[in-house]
Amino acid sequence: MSSVRVRPLRPWLLLALLPLATACEKASGPLPASSLLVVQGNRQVAASGTVLPAPVVVRVLAEDGSPVEGTPVGFAVQLGNGTVEPATALSDANGEAKTRWTLGANQNAHELLASVPGVEPITITATGIVPSDLLVAQGNNQSAKAGAALPVQIVLRVVGNNNTPIPGVPVTLQVTAGGGSLNPASGVTNASGEITVRWTLGSQLGMQNVQASALNLAPVILTATGT
Repeated sequence: MSSVRVRPLRPWLLLALLPLATACEKASGPLPASSLLVVQGNRQVAASGTVLPAPVVVRVLAEDGSPVEGTPVGFAVQLGNGTVEPATALSDANGEAKTRWTLGANQNAHELLASVPGVEPITITATGIVPSDLLVAQGNNQSAKAGAALPVQIVLRVVGNNNTPIPGVPVTLQVTAGGGSLNPASGVTNASGEITVRWTLGSQLGMQNVQASALNLAPVILTATGT
């Protein structure tokens, strides 16, 4: 019975085959995107009109579950009139793309769509805390000489559930008794949900009043005394 002798590959032949194997590997390239997954940022809660505390992060996956790098991911607000920055981001080495989502003002329900061409898009949701009360934070029931400015400025605050301050809410004020002036007579709440106003009393002695209102919230009456 004859035996078959197997000769080992010569080193020069191995070196010749190496570029061919590398070329085949490069030719195969990364697998195409097949699905999207929410990694972080879904179902957050924040005051309407503010940036959500955590960025929205999604992951692009190939059919075998491996991450896909360099894929453009689009982010588009579908509900709530908010904004995102950036609106398009490339996936990184982990297949992840992220954006910061600012909720629309005075809106409770918010939706964001993340999409990649040729892949089923995914929806991310958030809840905005809407204004529920207009409060006097400072400056009510003061006294000053008639015609003079009150010593302490008026501070009004708009809050939502659990006393969450709500920015971006328009507030208007109007003198209803005693004359005088307000500076400013209207404004928009800041990041603390507040607006600050200087009240100069009219020349009338005794009680003077200002009414403040915001959206459809119950108005508040401020009182001062001219002496």
